[in-house]
Amino acid sequence: MNPGSVDFALPPVREAHEPPEARGLRRDEVRLLVSRRDTGEITHHTFADLPGILSPGDLLVVNNSATLPAAVRLDRLAVHFSGTSPSGDRLVELRRLTATSTEPYSGGAPGEWLPLPGGATLRLIARQTPRLWRATLDRDVPAYLREHGVPIRYSYVRRDWPLSDYQTVFAVEPGSAEMPSAGRPFTAELVAGLVSRGVTVAPITLHTGVASPEKDEPPYPEWFSVPRRTADLVRLTRETGGRVVAVGTTVVRALESAALDGPVRAADGWTSHIVTPAGGVRAVDGLITGLHEPRSSHLMMLSAIAGEPLLSRSYAAALEEGYLWHEFGDTHLIV
Repeated sequence: MNPGSVDFALPPVREAHEPPEARGLRRDEVRLLVSRRDTGEITHHTFADLPGILSPGDLLVVNNSATLPAAVRLDRLAVHFSGTSPSGDRLVELRRLTATSTEPYSGGAPGEWLPLPGGATLRLIARQTPRLWRATLDRDVPAYLREHGVPIRYSYVRRDWPLSDYQTVFAVEPGSAEMPSAGRPFTAELVAGLVSRGVTVAPITLHTGVASPEKDEPPYPEWFSVPRRTADLVRLTRETGGRVVAVGTTVVRALESAALDGPVRAADGWTSHIVTPAGGVRAVDGLITGLHEPRSSHLMMLSAIAGEPLLSRSYAAALEEGYLWHEFGDTHLIV
């Protein structure tokens, strides 16, 4: 399968333009589409129903990466700071400022210096991908972003929102350029309800890079860590008949990267692993995720977990029932 095998047109009215709280909802009141692989059934819920959908003995694995204010705006350009590359250089995307947001910018040259707010200087080294540059900043990047950055925002979100709107309840390890948004609907109360139901919650860390929804390209290497306790819980859950449910595609990528040579083991480092239907999944039995753009490479991963026929029907149902897309939108559970 390629990303276009599950293809559809996404009308602008189906894009979430602001956080659900701005629409009068709690975080856990967004909608939840549930797709069941064993029966092929598709049902509709709110996210707060999750404790009644999962079963005692299930394991939720969450990403504890916290979002950085990774966009720095100049007069005509914006610099989106992604993660570091395996070589240690910082990855950045250059974007042209528009009246309401940003758009891709193809300029820049190796060796070029860009003056940034606060007297900082960014030096472009070479292209890492067609849209990302390897670059260096003459400051500590996280500290600089805390002072001069704002959260990355694309055109479907019509105005800036505070960084707190881009953090999940699990966020403790700063490093993501964009929010690991599958975890956003969770609240402390919902997590407590899941635990009291007998569902275990365990963390991994994967720092997400810039997504740039205009570009359909495979993921690039990202840093991840699967702690020993989480790896042990994944193996124990599967051995005792429970289900391992990943909260987000980042969690799937981390767990599958830690299971390339067999059962999930403690691991950390850089992963270039891409989950496809041909390779399948070894570590996870389900996935909570947002709704992804047409032709997104994430659709390959979803198809590996759900199967293409069920995934196609699920997306058709989401469009028909008026679900909302993107980081402030509704959610999808494949189990």
